[in-house]
Amino acid sequence: MTPPPALTREQILAYRRRAGALDERLPFGPESLRQAAWAGLQDSMPRAAVLSLHARVEGIGPMAWEDPAFVQVWGPRYQIYVVPAADMAVFTVGRWPDTEQQVARAEAAGERLRRHLGGEAMGYDDAGAALDVHPGSLRYATTTGTVAIRWDGARRPLVWTVPRPDVDPRAAQLELARRYLHVSGPTTPAAFAKWAGISKRSGSAAFTGLGGELTAVRTPLGAAAILAADEPGFRADPGPPAPARLLPSGDAFTLLHGDDRALLVPDAARRLELWTPRVWPGAVLVDGEVRGVWRRAHDVVSIETWGKLPRAALDAVEAEAAALPIPGADAIVVRFSHLNGTVTEPGSRR
Repeated sequence: MTPPPALTREQILAYRRRAGALDERLPFGPESLRQAAWAGLQDSMPRAAVLSLHARVEGIGPMAWEDPAFVQVWGPRYQIYVVPAADMAVFTVGRWPDTEQQVARAEAAGERLRRHLGGEAMGYDDAGAALDVHPGSLRYATTTGTVAIRWDGARRPLVWTVPRPDVDPRAAQLELARRYLHVSGPTTPAAFAKWAGISKRSGSAAFTGLGGELTAVRTPLGAAAILAADEPGFRADPGPPAPARLLPSGDAFTLLHGDDRALLVPDAARRLELWTPRVWPGAVLVDGEVRGVWRRAHDVVSIETWGKLPRAALDAVEAEAAALPIPGADAIVVRFSHLNGTVTEPGSRR
């Protein structure tokens, strides 16, 4: 039997950057916004979705998350996500539970909300109090596809109900798997299940259901699968990576778990700096590689580099930081440091 074809780390990361529009920004427009959010944009850190869009699309402003192309939902792992409005069912019904008890819980939560809200929006906490349930339990209703939210990053989300989408849960879950494979492939059923917040059984069933759409491959981490339609993209000659990109906490490019992180960041000590036990910092991407982490306090962007970077790289990173679409920031102050905490390159640009 012929062994599965092998893909190198360089091929995989180059493909993921291209698939994620991280090498060259897309022109602003509805199709670009949908492509940039193909696997959803995590927004649990205030306005992380906007920063993810900014890394991929030209002309993104601070309020891009409110574009009619998008809707906010409790998405994978019940985190707040900005997703294409046309694809809302993929990110909600696509995580349909696989036990009768979980289905009943989701249906009950959705029905309680529908009856109580009557087409109106209400604060998440207020809805929970009115229904005499912990507001967190209302998130289970998201898998019915009937719940949308709005979170401005400051107060608790507003929640309201929408008509139930006419979609088969299994079809929605297969499409969710396709999107994850396209953006994060090569991958495995277990990694998909972890990312989506579904059971391993559901993750395996989705990959089995995709059948001939998948191609088995070997990676530096072991056996995995890609979409057969994506194979030419893995084999293509890599284009030039962007000089710099600042990816927010939870960006699709770094939203990895377990051993999958080792491919992106081979140094185990560095992995602990990017994927911390608490709130993750953002990732500093320089010439296609993660070369540090960054954090923001309103209009101050603090960047910790992994070793000294060339002057040209520092200039590119500073330009990216200064252009971040941050609400209310007239000028962004950029501070560079190495991991010993020494500030080496302060500056501001706008």
